[in-house]
Amino acid sequence: MRGVAIFEADWRRERLRTNLWLVPALQALGAAVLATVTLLLDRAVYDGHFALPSWVLSGAADGARQILTTIAAAIITVVGLVFSITIVALTLASTQFGPRMLRNFIRDRGTQLTLGAFVATFFFSVLVLVSISPGSHGDFVPHLSITTALALTVVDLAVLIYFINHIATMIQLPQVIAGIADDLARAIETQGTVAPAVSGGPDAGPSQDELVKQIESAGATITTSASGYLQYIRHDRLVRIATESNAVIHLPYRPGHFLVKGQPLAVVWPAEAAPDIAQKLARGHVTGPYRTLTQDVSFGVDQLVEIALRALSAAVNDTFTALTCIDWLSECLCLVTTGWHPQRVHRDAGGRIRVIAYQADYDRLIQRAFEKIRQSALGMPAVMIRQLDALHKIMEQTSLPDRRQVLLDQAAMILRACDTSVPEQADREDVHRRHRALLALHAQAELSSPVPVAQR
Repeated sequence: MRGVAIFEADWRRERLRTNLWLVPALQALGAAVLATVTLLLDRAVYDGHFALPSWVLSGAADGARQILTTIAAAIITVVGLVFSITIVALTLASTQFGPRMLRNFIRDRGTQLTLGAFVATFFFSVLVLVSISPGSHGDFVPHLSITTALALTVVDLAVLIYFINHIATMIQLPQVIAGIADDLARAIETQGTVAPAVSGGPDAGPSQDELVKQIESAGATITTSASGYLQYIRHDRLVRIATESNAVIHLPYRPGHFLVKGQPLAVVWPAEAAPDIAQKLARGHVTGPYRTLTQDVSFGVDQLVEIALRALSAAVNDTFTALTCIDWLSECLCLVTTGWHPQRVHRDAGGRIRVIAYQADYDRLIQRAFEKIRQSALGMPAVMIRQLDALHKIMEQTSLPDRRQVLLDQAAMILRACDTSVPEQADREDVHRRHRALLALHAQAELSSPVPVAQR
């Protein structure tokens, strides 16, 4: 299934991206290949097969060793100094705005390429340094390799300037918020638009509701073997496992939930298939110490909300950062409103339901985005007004009455919070004005495009 393949690729890409060793290791491997090529050419020059052009550096073995030693020492010193200062700055920033910034620093491609460039130059210089040795007709001095090492040093200088600019931009909070929102938007588009590859036919077996009743009444529970966040579910493998046992697997938890060892992980019907499925279930999911966006859209919402809550705290008191988070939340929730149709039922090739998975619904995503911020913004009419403006933008994209009602419920709670916590009458009137505009938009939508209950 195409959707499953997308999830699998995203998950593997995220696992490979969130580290500081893979890209530098590949660049160091490239440096080893480059050193092999240049040293082979230098050996051919030493044996008299051809001559080097005039722009290639020349000199004795002692001078070559000194150049390479200086390059290697300077590069490794710059690496330690620059990254130590950067991590200190990010640690201070993460203390104020959340630990996600350190994780973003680790997974940032510019950071990884910068570290890799320095490591590759150091590795190249060391390989060339150890190649200088006595030969049959004088010392072997790899002039082309030394020239290449100097050229790599000049490249590293440009990379250093780029990195200073890059890190200075990356730690700016608006940039961090926009980056999180961009990742969230991509996750919404990926997870919300995946449709089942196979639909039910005349021989598709019981419906979803019938299966849920059977599972609740006669299903067997399989418990998790390790504690941690449920990071990824391989639905295609679970479908194959369930098909082999002619069973149905119900997953009561979604990626992002924390599972405690011994807690129910899945419910299997018929119950006699549970022992066989329990032995294979470990191949169908991944747990870990942290959440990821691969199948967990709520995680992206929670990141933006976390930054807003820290900004609204008495220790930080940065209202404008909270307003920025609300703006980006509204943009992402507009995407949820127009295209959030996550796949909950997974079928086998014959159209029979094999896996029923829990997914975050529209109501819960709206609640996660607004409720905690509203609770922390008591007495702050600017935040309340911006939340009502965000609800107005989402309402403009909403066509279903039940979804509009979710937005109206949030607006009503904001209005009540305003009336009880904002002492100034003029400020309360500003909030009420935004609320009346939202109600007018809802009334207009009800008149222009009513949706029958049967079509909801």
